[in-house]
Amino acid sequence: MRETESAAEARPYHHGDLRRALIDAARRILETKGPAALSLRAVAREAGVSPAAPYHHFKDKGELLDAVADEGWRILNEAMKAAGENAPSPRAAMPSLGVAYVCFAREHPALYRVMYKRSRDKEALPEHLHEGEDSAYCRTRDTLIAAGADPSDPVGLELATIAAWCAAHGLAEIGGFQQFAHLKEALGGEEAFFRGVFEHMGVFARGLND
Repeated sequence: MRETESAAEARPYHHGDLRRALIDAARRILETKGPAALSLRAVAREAGVSPAAPYHHFKDKGELLDAVADEGWRILNEAMKAAGENAPSPRAAMPSLGVAYVCFAREHPALYRVMYKRSRDKEALPEHLHEGEDSAYCRTRDTLIAAGADPSDPVGLELATIAAWCAAHGLAEIGGFQQFAHLKEALGGEEAFFRGVFEHMGVFARGLND
């Protein structure tokens, strides 16, 4: 082990972006081995850099996990943005946003858990969750407005946005249950099942003023 670490320290560094390389390495470890296997030393080994290299960007494992969570939110934002832009109308976009959310959670389960754990441990939600036009949360709110929600009722709009978000989060949690296999088969697959669920929820299927 010591010889391996010494060799790693002696190797010239070839990554163009060390921070990105470390985040990518952390994601690979999370998805293949789980959170328990993640450490700065393990990430350094996975990225092919010295054990000391991660400390140039992250003071500890917590800071690395925050960066990984930020990357997860960015990927989710992009997935939901694409889903919304490809929908034929705002009302059709709402179920599409939900499907994109659930598919992301199903495809990146360990990353998804880290995103919420790191947010839950903060006194305030991360800015990228609730601020900026590319925020997935704000995209959900704005799509509700486009679908007919009343922007002059900020409390009602916020509650509707939270309801939509919670619905997607809930389906992400139970969408893989074997009890739903017959519905997935009847509807033509997992994504069709997710869409069918969202289309039967009022907050996804229509504007609030209907």
